[in-house]
Amino acid sequence: MRIGAGRYRLVLVLLGLGLVASIVVAVAAGAVTIPLGSTIRLFAWKLGLTDRPDVPRATEVILFQLRLPRVALAAVVGLALAMSGAVFQGLFRNPLADPAIIGVSSGAALGAVVVSVVGGGAVLGGLGVSAAAFAGALFTAFFVYRLARVGPTVNVATLLLAGIAVAAVISASMSLVMSFAGEEIRSIYFWLLGGLSARGWTAVEVVGPLVALGVAGSMWLIRDLNLVALGEERAVQLGVDVDRFKWEAVALGALLAGAAVSVSGVIGFVGLMTPHLLRLVVGADHRRLLPAVLLAGPMFLVLADLVARVALAPQELPLGAVTALVGGPFFLLLLRRERRGAGAPA
Repeated sequence: MRIGAGRYRLVLVLLGLGLVASIVVAVAAGAVTIPLGSTIRLFAWKLGLTDRPDVPRATEVILFQLRLPRVALAAVVGLALAMSGAVFQGLFRNPLADPAIIGVSSGAALGAVVVSVVGGGAVLGGLGVSAAAFAGALFTAFFVYRLARVGPTVNVATLLLAGIAVAAVISASMSLVMSFAGEEIRSIYFWLLGGLSARGWTAVEVVGPLVALGVAGSMWLIRDLNLVALGEERAVQLGVDVDRFKWEAVALGALLAGAAVSVSGVIGFVGLMTPHLLRLVVGADHRRLLPAVLLAGPMFLVLADLVARVALAPQELPLGAVTALVGGPFFLLLLRRERRGAGAPA
């Protein structure tokens, strides 16, 4: 499907407005509800547009020191996961490629857990966990890619089986590592379920530059992503260094997934649903798809985290469980459609 330039710009405007609205609603809602009017006036004051509104100091603290860092982190993680999914789907030429489904998120989680257990999280200026998550994601992505590749293509069934098998081995490895975690095992377990609580601005400052680097690199690959979609042989004829492209795409996808997992744990299906649904609206051209992903990925995870916070307030649901409840049925429907397209019995 391809829409005109005017409609595409309208889609971007709507996504941008949706992202802003989701952020405002997310910082206003919670165990203590802040009126939307007060929220908007406080933002306007921080931006220097108005004088400080007549609101309690406690409201300001809740908004800017408790909720806004979490919402900002949700936006950064959602962007990273959605962009990683778009890159992997372009690399594999497969709409079922998602960092969690193909085991990349599990590999990142293993690296992060190992460093956390051995106490290396403070190395590299506080980037130890992120570096280990990136290394785990990178190794897993290349390994799954090699397992799933049959000749010049990546078969859907082989990709899913490879991802499931690798994720199972990684899960067993994490269980073994966690047996040495001692009193930290409970916090590690809840981290693996996916969540953004008690992270603060520090987490945003750590992963923000990594995600920005990954996004910039992904934008640089737009032309190659479009050409490789035509087939590797055709891409070579059009001047693409396919081998270099694969290394770059896997590295960027792993960087984005690893950065997200290092602060949020394993959150699945964001990278599956966001690019796939946007393709139905803006088309498969990555020149249009990736800018749309930049807006839709953050919006999706901000809203999912809002549900996790308020659905059973004051208790909090694991964010990974919320995205799985939405993404699981979507994945099954997508898999059923792929089977039908391949001529398999439904």
